Amino acid sequence: MKRIGYLLLAVSSLCVLSHAATRPHYGRTLRVALRAAPASLEPVQSLAPVAPELSSLLFDNLVALDSQAHAQPSLALSWHAEIGNRRWQFLLRKGVAFHDGSPLTPDAAASALRAANPSWQVSATDESVLIVSDAPLNTLPEELSLPRNAISRRDSAGKPVGTGPFRVTDFQPGRKLILAANDDYWNARPYLDSIEIELGANSRDQFIALELGKVDAIDLAPEQIRRATSEGRRVVESAPLDLLALVFTRDRRSAEEGRLRDALSYSLDRPSMRSALLQGEGEVAGGILPGWISGYEFLFPSKLDLPRAQQLKGSAKQSTPWTLAYYVNDPLGRLLADRIALNARDSGITIQVSSSSDGDLRLVRLPLVSLDSRLALRGVALAAGAPPPAFSGASLEQLYQAEQVLLDTQRIIPLIHLPRAQGIGPAVRNWRRSQDGAWRFDDVWLATEKP
Repeated sequence: MKRIGYLLLAVSSLCVLSHAATRPHYGRTLRVALRAAPASLEPVQSLAPVAPELSSLLFDNLVALDSQAHAQPSLALSWHAEIGNRRWQFLLRKGVAFHDGSPLTPDAAASALRAANPSWQVSATDESVLIVSDAPLNTLPEELSLPRNAISRRDSAGKPVGTGPFRVTDFQPGRKLILAANDDYWNARPYLDSIEIELGANSRDQFIALELGKVDAIDLAPEQIRRATSEGRRVVESAPLDLLALVFTRDRRSAEEGRLRDALSYSLDRPSMRSALLQGEGEVAGGILPGWISGYEFLFPSKLDLPRAQQLKGSAKQSTPWTLAYYVNDPLGRLLADRIALNARDSGITIQVSSSSDGDLRLVRLPLVSLDSRLALRGVALAAGAPPPAFSGASLEQLYQAEQVLLDTQRIIPLIHLPRAQGIGPAVRNWRRSQDGAWRFDDVWLATEKP
């Protein structure tokens, strides 16, 4: 009888120890390597943030979007519109403080939004922020969720501080960023004590560092995802959120040049680029928005049609070769640029590949800055130097028409929709990305044992 009692006690102890080992706990430092190398931590004053992951760690917005792109409360508890969406009032959450200890007030929130949006009339009341515009602001709640509209202020040293789950303890522009947990975070303190982020790390060095256990999480380039998975490494991958595209640096000057641009698009073998150079990652793109967001992306042509390309080229003369620029520190970019030039040659178009920042067209990766389709299209247009699309409404047909108008400018030739991916070390628990690609570290913790 005594032996049975000891056995039961042993089993019970093992269960308790196992539960304790897997239960989230506070402490430790997460080590991360990023390709991005921001020179500033200011909330980005454009629709295309350099490192959107960092913004969600440091700053909060008045409004957040859920996975269905519906506006949800964040620093603002509620809001309402008047006068045909020309006047909006946002009731501010109470008891929130910036990282330097100063309280979040309507004046501070209004000041941040005025700096980011000079065309808005932004003012503060006792408990709310008031935004007024001469034109209807039909997508204002969604716009306030963008990184550029994050709420920040400057501390006594002139540095930007936010209200997010982590605060900056050391920042070496383009090289290193160290964050500490915000103990007084209004939405509950994160489990991690701190995060050390190496900035500007190239893909190869990141992968080696993960293999050696020097970091806990890294960016994975598309061509690395299959290797990481085949080696049994944990990979966290988003839906396709970025658009790999060719962007012309100026508007077309004639109908003849427009036919040449169409010929280039029809000459591109996108499936081959995806399978051979991107190791099967991503989705072939004919449109700007991926199909999982728009639902109609398949309506835009993306297949290789060499006879059509040759016909268009035959009706238009190319006076001088086009120069295609790619990012010099991206080896995959060079391979893709060479493949594009080879495809173009088959239709009679001459392209010279260059690592210079100047060129007739550029190979770029454009992030979709919002799950709201209208804001995503607008962000891509601004990043490409094209006129932002106008929306007469929010229906699917009107969205399709706006995207078609943007493609008709012939500034953008979509290639591939790419996911964002991280390789994760064995000690990391609960790493996740929100639907828009932002990091959510509120539940991330580090275990002392391997799984």
